[in-house]
Amino acid sequence: MKGGRDLRFSTIAIHAGQEPDPATGAIATPIYQTSTFVKEAPDRHKGYEYSRTGNPTRHAMEANLAALEGGRSGFGFSSGVAAISAVLQALDPGDHVLCSRDLYGGSYRLFTKFFARWGLNISFVDAGDLHALDAAATKKTKLLWLETPSNPTLRILDLRALSDWAHARKILVAVDNTFATPALQRPLGLGVDVVVHSTTKYLGGHSDVLGGAVVTDDAELAAKISSIQKTLGAVPGPMDCFLVLRGTKTLALRMERHSSNALAVAKHLLAHAETLTVHYPGLPSHPGYDLAKAQMSGFGGVVAVELKGSAQRATRFVTRTKLFALADSLGGVESLIGHPATMSHASIPREERLRAGITDGLIRLSVGIEDIQDLLADLDQAILASLN
Repeated sequence: MKGGRDLRFSTIAIHAGQEPDPATGAIATPIYQTSTFVKEAPDRHKGYEYSRTGNPTRHAMEANLAALEGGRSGFGFSSGVAAISAVLQALDPGDHVLCSRDLYGGSYRLFTKFFARWGLNISFVDAGDLHALDAAATKKTKLLWLETPSNPTLRILDLRALSDWAHARKILVAVDNTFATPALQRPLGLGVDVVVHSTTKYLGGHSDVLGGAVVTDDAELAAKISSIQKTLGAVPGPMDCFLVLRGTKTLALRMERHSSNALAVAKHLLAHAETLTVHYPGLPSHPGYDLAKAQMSGFGGVVAVELKGSAQRATRFVTRTKLFALADSLGGVESLIGHPATMSHASIPREERLRAGITDGLIRLSVGIEDIQDLLADLDQAILASLN
């Protein structure tokens, strides 16, 4: 992509890593559906040998995602959890990880059920409290793991301040940027060392692909991630990469609509008589509102809400919507609804969930790009239906 450094985000999303196919001139990156590549000699090839170690479609996606995040090196994985695993596998047994308390349930399960047994020491802390971080950090602390906005409470963390704190102690900082996407937030530009995505979500954007990605500017870390990717082989197939590339082309437009719809949903629910609490960083009442305005270019497409009444009402509500489909995942063009305590965060012990603000009555809305009036009407009818 010529002149890439001078281009703006929407243009980069469409063109980065995606030169027209030199063989045919095809404008769309071809799906190189092949497991191996013919060599000219045992020690001579045309850039690719075996699709686990490298595939042209995957490399196009990796270059695209790296450019979107403003990073030098991008790596594709078969899922978001595989991408998270690669970052943690770059550490050594005995290393200590500080982890933000409010995070995706799958990440919590991975940290506590696998990597703790693998030999990493994990501490969950209030990452918004530097004093708490000071108290929890040790000489063996090597990584600070963050989510902002967090899943599902939409907490906002100051990435510049946390990066400064960590780097003063020679600690790497990793951010799961799945909720914001680089369309709304670019953590590497705020001092973060490595960014992780579930490309299943907004980057793919159409609920039809599973994948993950790691992007970094750190050459030493990139070399480790590259070796882990090649050795363990948890890579996405070429069709998956093609679908993510298709998704990133419209990422900027979709995130604008996701964000505007989510803000409208949040305002509507905040004014509703049956609403107890609304979590959305685009609301002035949100404690992270000012920081989100400074750190992000939009507020994202996820809203969390609690209704008045019992936790059983939340269960009734998520089964009464008609447009908001009850399903795991988020970030697709269609609206989804979930109950974190029994779905996405069920693997976190209840006491730990409550400490992170994930109550039994909390509902997570992934607000799609449908007509906003239809979405509001669906929520209104479901709220009324959940009374009985």
